[in-house]
Parts: sequence; structure tokens; C-alpha cells
Amino acid sequence: MKAIVIAAGEGSRMGKETTDIPKGLLKINDKSIIEIQLELFQKNQLSDITIITGPNRHKFELKNVDYIQDDEFQNHDVLGSLMAARPIMNNEILISYSDIIFDKNVLQSMLDFKDDIGIAVDLTWEKNYVNREQHPQSQADNVLINGDEILQIRKNISECEKKEKIGEFLGLMKLSKRGSKIFLDKYSELEMSHKGKFHNAPSLEKAYLTDMLQELIDSGIRISPIYISGKWCEIDTPSDLTTAKKLFP
Repeated sequence: MKAIVIAAGEGSRMGKETTDIPKGLLKINDKSIIEIQLELFQKNQLSDITIITGPNRHKFELKNVDYIQDDEFQNHDVLGSLMAARPIMNNEILISYSDIIFDKNVLQSMLDFKDDIGIAVDLTWEKNYVNREQHPQSQADNVLINGDEILQIRKNISECEKKEKIGEFLGLMKLSKRGSKIFLDKYSELEMSHKGKFHNAPSLEKAYLTDMLQELIDSGIRISPIYISGKWCEIDTPSDLTTAKKLFP
């Protein structure tokens, strides 16, 4: 299995913290966010690791990983950055954002998933937004679930039917070899035909991964929730950085 870490964003919400360093290289105590991920991957026999870089790529000096430079990072968002890795998306893949930290229980849930396309979902997500003023709950990437099938993924889903559940997408996705082909085939189709607004993005070029996931759902492709119960943290603001240092000492 391959692991791909998307680290091509500019991390503008972090302010001066990311003026000249990628967000994924910010230190959580004595290790960077990405170093914490890599250490966990390698302890679990995930050694084929690729990092997609954007600005300040010369700052990346991590060993035993491959790099793909996204030279167009200013012209697109997360989805476009992931597509810079298309040539290597030909097998089973674990995909991770570079601004999240998670423990071995979360990773194990991802590794145990055997379907084609699955995303990590936290059903106890609301507790993470208590006193999180710089990143309000309305900015969570919510997931609406019925049974074991995801119906919708977008920010600020606040209502659901009695039989449905609302969770939060962590920024972790697992693709089987077949799932990788499904994902890439749909993206190639969109590149050829799509014009204008794309779900919650102004265009396909400016789309997030969540927009692509919703496109797959709307196309009748099953996206499964991978329920997690371990410890995790997103680092999107300076206050998140402080929280992460306490959560992962």
C-alpha cells in the first residue's frame, strides 16, 4: 500500500507561523506534523510514502520518502494538488492531509478498511469545537450518513433525519486499487467536460477533495464511512497548534 500526504497548501490561517515554512512542518513539541505521521506509518509497515509539496519545497528534508512538486499550487486547491500524484495512483492508497495528527487507533481503522473508497469519520466531532473560536463549528467538513453509506459531504450540515447521523471528515481517505481507478476515471471525465461551478467550489480547478467526493456520491459511486475512535487533531489556526501540543505531548 502507498501513502500520499498532501502538503501543497499555503497555510494562510496560521499567520506568521507559516510565513516561510509549510504548515505540515510546524513542530508539535519536538517533531513536525508530518514527522509524526511518517513515524506512525513506518511503524505500521507503510514505507512507500510520497509527499506532495507546494511553496517552500526546499524546506522538506525528510528521509525515506518520495516527493512530487505541485508547481500549480497557486492555481488550484487540495483536489488539484492530489492530482499532481496521478502517475502513482495505481494501487491501494492511503491519502492524508498534512495538517492532521492521529494516533495508531485511527490509522488501524483506515488499514482495516476493505471496500473501494472510504473516508475517516468522527461521530463525536462536536466536542472538538468547544472554545475553538478561530475555527467555528460551521467550518467543519461534515458528513451525512445513512446506515453505512455517505449521502452528503460539505461544511455546516446541521440537520438530519432520525435514522441519519452527522460526523466530521478528518482528512484521511483510503482507496483500493479499483477505488483509485474509479476516482481517477471520474476526474479525467470532469476535466474533459465540466464547466462552471463545481459543488461548493467556484470551479473544478478550485475544488476541495470534499467536492470530488460529493461528485462521486452524486454519480452513484459508494463512499463508505470509516468510523474512528482514536485521538486526532486538525491544526488550522495558531490556537489549534497549542491544542495539539497538549493532546500529543
